[in-house]
Amino acid sequence: MVKYDDELDAIFMALSHPARRAMLARLGEGEATVGELAQPLDMSLPAVTKHLKVMEKARLISRSRNAQWRPCRREEAPLITASIWIEEQRKVWESRLDRLEDYLHVMEQEEGSNDGQAR
Repeated sequence: MVKYDDELDAIFMALSHPARRAMLARLGEGEATVGELAQPLDMSLPAVTKHLKVMEKARLISRSRNAQWRPCRREEAPLITASIWIEEQRKVWESRLDRLEDYLHVMEQEEGSNDGQAR
């Protein structure tokens, strides 16, 4: 039975939307307000706020208070978690593909030796 990781599910779900990925990329440059994040996206402030809530739930961002402003900040830990998972999957598939390649070489050699015997 497959055990699903709620943290990874939330991270990848949050990363699945292009607007959220764009906001995370922008936050990689430093803190930003909701208005600053909305500006290049041609999106209403309420829509941006909904996206931010999804990213907050996944812990991809945090928000602080500075008077009436609530600047957003990108958090690296969930991105590291996702990166580690992706790297583990890459290793698994690389290993499987290496075994397949080895098997195909064996099959080629067997086919070549069988062709030589048939003549």
